[in-house]
Amino acid sequence: MQGSQDGEHRENENIVENKELSIFEALLPVIILIGMLAYNVYVFGDDALSGSNQFILLLGGAVAAIVGFANKVSYKQMMAEVAENIRSTAGALLILLMVGALAGTWLISGIIPAMIYYGLQILNPTIFLAACVVICAIISVATGSSWTTSATVGIALIGIGEALGIPLGMTAGAILSGAYFGDKLSPLSDTTNLAPAMAGGELFDHIKYMLYTTVPTITLTVIVFIVLGLNIDVSGSAEIGSLLDSIDSTFTINGWLFIVPAIVIFLIVKKTPPLGALLIGTLLGALFALIFQPDLVAGITGAKSLSLESGYKGILKAITVDTAIPTDNEALNDLFSSSGMSGMLGTIWLIICAMVFGGVMDGIGALARITKSLLAMAKSIFGLFASTGISCIVLNATASDQYLAIVVPGKMFAKAYKDRGLAPENLSRTLEDTGTVTSVLVPWNTCGAYHSSVLGVGTGEYILFAIFNWLSPITTLVFAALQIKIKRLAPTKA
Repeated sequence: MQGSQDGEHRENENIVENKELSIFEALLPVIILIGMLAYNVYVFGDDALSGSNQFILLLGGAVAAIVGFANKVSYKQMMAEVAENIRSTAGALLILLMVGALAGTWLISGIIPAMIYYGLQILNPTIFLAACVVICAIISVATGSSWTTSATVGIALIGIGEALGIPLGMTAGAILSGAYFGDKLSPLSDTTNLAPAMAGGELFDHIKYMLYTTVPTITLTVIVFIVLGLNIDVSGSAEIGSLLDSIDSTFTINGWLFIVPAIVIFLIVKKTPPLGALLIGTLLGALFALIFQPDLVAGITGAKSLSLESGYKGILKAITVDTAIPTDNEALNDLFSSSGMSGMLGTIWLIICAMVFGGVMDGIGALARITKSLLAMAKSIFGLFASTGISCIVLNATASDQYLAIVVPGKMFAKAYKDRGLAPENLSRTLEDTGTVTSVLVPWNTCGAYHSSVLGVGTGEYILFAIFNWLSPITTLVFAALQIKIKRLAPTKA
């Protein structure tokens, strides 16, 4: 997802156990947190993520800490887990800041407007949603990162969809469906490597085995989006001509601008650390802005012409703070705006608060206790698969971290699968089908917070249309219930 370092760190993490903690005590902070978040969203609506939800997560951490104190867990131990959780997200937080910077320079350089300009001419509303899935699937397989996919082609597709009059939730759902197809399958993805490592399997055996559930799921997803495209009622298609004229009169649009995203994707494919690739993309975007949009860069600062000072100031403003490019078309004014690095601060705040809650829950042994209870309920093969899936989803909501949603169940369930004579590919596939893909559906999970912020679409708006993400757990459970492609361990020779 973000990069391999976080995944490797989580792979080696010790899971805190607390035998004295009851299942009721382990679940109590979760129940209270869900209740508080539900009421908070009811009161604040869409503004809940502006700060109130962050404080609610801290209150949830306080409730978990009280449970910990009641079970003689030291403050030092809880804070150690919180510190470890926050430390593990350092890379993700820096990536968020760099994505904000990249979005700013790609806007003023004309890269994003160029993608929208040519995309409007190629993608009509009928095929647009299905095309989003396919395009993002290809990019994410090539890069191994749903985060990179959202930050590059995803932003452009959101703009095209908005210009076509397609609901943002639909477009975001299609983008994320394709993006997580690659995040789940690509050998370059850290989660694709982490899942078999936890289950005790081999990478390419894992990828081959995932195809059985992933191909039907992505096929159904594309079919649903084709049907939606055939029946969608849009208002933007008739205005495409005026939109193209406005973009053309505001920016210098040409094919040279695509050199920058091509270089970024190439760097990611070549396993360049995401931070390095995004930094290079940001700097190249700034250079192209000075070359192709000099008057626009100067105009950001109020200067009449480009100079060393106005160029420097304009680029830094685009990278760090709010930037808006006015056009003669009202529909484009909201589209051609960026908040730079400052626009990511709310998401960073949310992730840190979520990591506090997840860290305390881990520190008091609640995560291990919940997972063990689910394991104890697994009386059949289907029950084992279902318990694994539920554990992954619960951990995505409680630990707020995609890696923990793979690592904790992976470590806890590995022996149970082996004892039932099941090959490790069964566990690793289930971890991916339920842990990797559902992380983006939780608003306070690092993945949900990231994609919502980058695409500018709330999780509540896209959750229904992120079809691949919620259909994947259903598919893997159907396969388990019907005993389809359940690989057994080879019998050992005496």
